[in-house]
Amino acid sequence: EELLAGKAYMVRTGLFKDMDAVLFAHIAGEMSVQWGQTNSSGLISMEFSFKGRTAHAASAPWEAQSALDAVELMNAGWNFRREHLRPQQRSHYVITKGGDQPNIVPEAASVWYYLRELDYDRIIAMKETAIKIANAAAMMTDTTMNYRTLGSAWPQHMNKPIAEAVAANINTVGMPAWDEKDQEMAKAVQKIQGKKPEGMSDKVTGLVPEATNPTSGGSDDIGDVAWNVPTITLRYPANVQNMTNHHWAAAIAVATPIAHKGTTAGAKVM
Repeated sequence: EELLAGKAYMVRTGLFKDMDAVLFAHIAGEMSVQWGQTNSSGLISMEFSFKGRTAHAASAPWEAQSALDAVELMNAGWNFRREHLRPQQRSHYVITKGGDQPNIVPEAASVWYYLRELDYDRIIAMKETAIKIANAAAMMTDTTMNYRTLGSAWPQHMNKPIAEAVAANINTVGMPAWDEKDQEMAKAVQKIQGKKPEGMSDKVTGLVPEATNPTSGGSDDIGDVAWNVPTITLRYPANVQNMTNHHWAAAIAVATPIAHKGTTAGAKVM
């Protein structure tokens, strides 16, 4: 899911052709289901690699072409471009290769980008812009550049009738019966993240309507499935609510009774 390297390939090989519906589930801090366009984004995952020439960084740097310089110039170019991109876009990168040691001019360097937007055309436009900036960085440093696509995900669009049926089940099942220890643990984790220590809710969120003015958010290749077969995502309460995801504290609950109770409730809804 996080690398977006699974469901898109499954769609392309026809694994969903004979299916009537797909019921997908994702851990959350609440019990909900949404129909239509969500606040999630689509994305393309790309790695840009630069090739230069090495030399001693102190005695003969003029004989080198720094691939790391190219990566840094690409990142600087993209960061200046952000001012002229829509507020709904999200883009982020990590340098996956930056050289071996400081006194050797790096002959090879690479950077990994996630480029996110709310629709296909804008995602492709971001990709083309990133390629232009990467080519410009290579020109400025006399290096060569190549790129590869590592993964992708379409924006999500969920089925309304199935979402309504799942929402009815949510209302029937309700939230788990959290005990005092569950609430104590949840409040402690919320404090770690600087959140209001509210504990676990005893009320379901239920059916969430289509996002009429979508902003942005995470991405999931369940979107690829949703454009090929009627699909919904059940968000089930196996985590502490109001967590900032991808922070270590957001992973604590999976080893506690909160996760067991929330997953059991989600299974009953399905």
